[in-house]
Order: sequence, then structure tokens, then C-alpha cells
Amino acid sequence: MVVVLMGPPGAGKGTQAVRLAERLGLAHVASGDLFREAIAAGTSLGRQAKGYMDRGELVPDDIVVRMILERIGRPDCAAGVVLDGFPRTEAQAEALDRALVAQGKQVNAALELDVPEAVVLERLTRRRICRNCQAPYHMEYSPPAQEGVCDRCGGDLYQREDDGEATVRHRLQVYAEQTAPLLSCYRQRSILRRVSGTGEMDEVAERLVRALGRGAA
Repeated sequence: MVVVLMGPPGAGKGTQAVRLAERLGLAHVASGDLFREAIAAGTSLGRQAKGYMDRGELVPDDIVVRMILERIGRPDCAAGVVLDGFPRTEAQAEALDRALVAQGKQVNAALELDVPEAVVLERLTRRRICRNCQAPYHMEYSPPAQEGVCDRCGGDLYQREDDGEATVRHRLQVYAEQTAPLLSCYRQRSILRRVSGTGEMDEVAERLVRALGRGAA
């Protein structure tokens, strides 16, 4: 089974994709994680991706597609995958379809997390990350015990460049212009399901499972 999890930046795709993958027994593949790993490793693709990410722009399709297709070709994805943050453009979706057809697979469901813009801004602009262990914090919902210091390792907390308000607004605009058209494509294929991404994490997780026609485990 191949599930595409969609939604604007800050919709909670990362958190919910992990939960959904565990619930369904599938691999979780996140484009953002792959980019950050490549950037940390200093690879050529990582260096190329960093400039785009820092500006809140989409990484070019050729870079994204190479990373994702290599990842979903690994053995742990044989039973299926929950894709988080990919595809983001129609060209990426077409590349994904071609790769899946070659494996005798297809996208079985596209789930859209629907979150108002005001909520997205509040979530992202107040998010902080540990420089050492990458632990995430939110200054309202999950603040550190000591401001600016990671509870886990004592590292410094910082705001990612792409979480600044101006960049977040730009990311939302980019999403609307380049990613939202994918919703129409998946809707025409009758595999799109819209799910509210607001509320408690457990509530959102259950909505996603129900949208796939799965009952509570």
C-alpha cells in the first residue's frame, strides 16, 4: 500500500505520518528528513537542497525525485510506504507513478491534512529545534524547562531559517501555487480524502485511519 500524506507546511504531516506508518505496518519516508540527512552529511545534493530550503522554496524536482526513488527502492519499503512531503508538484507525482508502475504498485490513497493558515503560522513561528540532537520544541505547547536549552542534551535551541514568519508565509504561497493542483489530480482519481489537522494529535491520527477505511486497532 502506498499512501501520500499532503498538507501545507506546519500541518503536522511529520508527526502524523510516523503514527500512520506504524499503525499500518509501513515504512515512513519523509523528504525533509532525507534533505536534512544529506545536508548534515555535506553531500552534493544536500548542498544544493539547502539553499532552496533556507529561502522557503521547493527543492527542484530532479533533486527530490532522485532522493525519494532511491529511498523507496530499499527493502523496508517493499510492503508499502507512507510518503511525507512528496510529491509536491505534478512532475514529482508523475515520476512517482512511473516508478511505482515499474514495481507493480500505485498510489492507493492521498490524505490531505487541512489546517487554517493562522494555525500554521502559530505552529511554525514558535517552533524551536536543538542544534545538537534535533529535538523539537514549541514555545507554547511543549516548551523546554529552561528557555533556550534542550531538556534532553543541554544543547542550544534555535529557530530554523525556514520557520521565520516571512519565510513561512512564502512557503504557504508556494504550496498553494505548486502543490495544491495535485489535490485536483488525486481527486479525479477518487483517492483523495480531506482530514482536519486541528485538535489533539490522537484525534487527528484516528481521523486519518478512518479516512483510509480502517477501524480503530
